[in-house]
Amino acid sequence: MPSEIRAAVCHAFNSPLKIETLQLRDPGPGEVQVTLEAVAICHSDISYMEGAWGGALPAVYGHEAAGRVTALGPGVTALAEGERVLVTLIRSCGHCPSCTTAKPVYCTGNQPLPPELTLSDGTEVNKAMNCGAFAQKVTVHVSQTAPIGEDIPGEVACLLACGVPTGVGAAVNTAGVRPGDVVVVIGAGGVGLNAIQGARIAGAAHIIALDLEETKLDIALDFGATAALLASGETPWRAAKSAAGGRAADHVFVSVGAIPAYDMANRFLAPGGTVYAVGMPHSGGTSSYEPVILAATGQGMRGSLMGEVVLGRDIPWMVELYRQGRLKLDELISNRWRLDQINEAIADTNTGQARRNVILFD
Repeated sequence: MPSEIRAAVCHAFNSPLKIETLQLRDPGPGEVQVTLEAVAICHSDISYMEGAWGGALPAVYGHEAAGRVTALGPGVTALAEGERVLVTLIRSCGHCPSCTTAKPVYCTGNQPLPPELTLSDGTEVNKAMNCGAFAQKVTVHVSQTAPIGEDIPGEVACLLACGVPTGVGAAVNTAGVRPGDVVVVIGAGGVGLNAIQGARIAGAAHIIALDLEETKLDIALDFGATAALLASGETPWRAAKSAAGGRAADHVFVSVGAIPAYDMANRFLAPGGTVYAVGMPHSGGTSSYEPVILAATGQGMRGSLMGEVVLGRDIPWMVELYRQGRLKLDELISNRWRLDQINEAIADTNTGQARRNVILFD
């Protein structure tokens, strides 16, 4: 029988979410139902709410969650009822070329699933980003979950579903930062702080953080940056090179979806260096560069989706780093809110001051 749940529903772009009672169908083959403990608010959720990337309405957003498995669909043997898991947007078929080469974030083999959420009048509600986690419960494919054990608080574990692996993974998986490298991170928000952590864990010699907010620069130093600079300076790439002892960057991570950040990113690069597109601008946003410079210097640009994380490989590693005190997670949480306060939490996130706002469920 379908479950009755409370969820925050978007009926129109750029409008407040409405807390409503929805029907959530039971899990089908290969799916699980998870009763959520916490969900974090990511800027990607807000971009969707603003209509930046389109999408069907009405919709339930939220994709950075953690909770406890409360029902198993047919054929699910990897999890047990009662097990605590994180829930992420990464859904993988397990057999396409991307999945079989350890890049499930780029899966091309997923098939459409039956509708999962409906309003009381039967209207279908879009489960956005494969999750729909601004809700008390979710039904998701088992590939979107990873066990987290009993000792990690839900408000911390949910961060491992998106923001942390996106930043840490960009440094470790996508870029393959090596000991002694010089790293520049443009944007010291939630994802940027995790790119800084990833570079620190990988052994970078210099990690230069840039942001428009001085308060964020202080936090960046706490997370492992060796220097922190205002991005609004006249020539921040020269200041970054000076801070790295005269060396330009091997890796530049753009962790914000701001076109000006992309426009200046390659100025920080050393010959052979690479810019990594981590933050996602609104659809239609474009940046300019001179291909002749890239060709002449051997520089490159590439994207990194969700830190190219492999849940079964990377989440246990990150959980262990957290247990050892080597991965900061508690410090990423700015504020805690109830579901009925979600519009206030979104407004607070939009101020640019929050690292991660977390919605807690009873």
